[in-house]
Amino acid sequence: MEVDIKVTADVNFTAIATRQKVNSFVLSEISYMMHAEEPTLVIGEHICWRVPVILSLSSQGDIGEVGVIDVDVETGQMHVTPQLLAKINNRAEALTAHSAPATAE
Repeated sequence: MEVDIKVTADVNFTAIATRQKVNSFVLSEISYMMHAEEPTLVIGEHICWRVPVILSLSSQGDIGEVGVIDVDVETGQMHVTPQLLAKINNRAEALTAHSAPATAE
């Protein structure tokens, strides 16, 4: 069996520009304690950059990934929904609670 698939798209937004765009959004709309990581190109129904969102704590550095934001490679439109924002915030709360240092009693 041989499968040959060809996909074409105008990549109007580079990985660097996409990461900067998501980083700016995350910092202004979600939390100053989160930042964007290196995007991955995802080829599916739509071609997009998938950008991981990372939670960082000043005392511990990067804690972990709290979600991803997809960005259309042609238009630069971020695929962000209220459900995605809630998921990111919930994951951040869970990671923060899990990584909180034990208090002395």
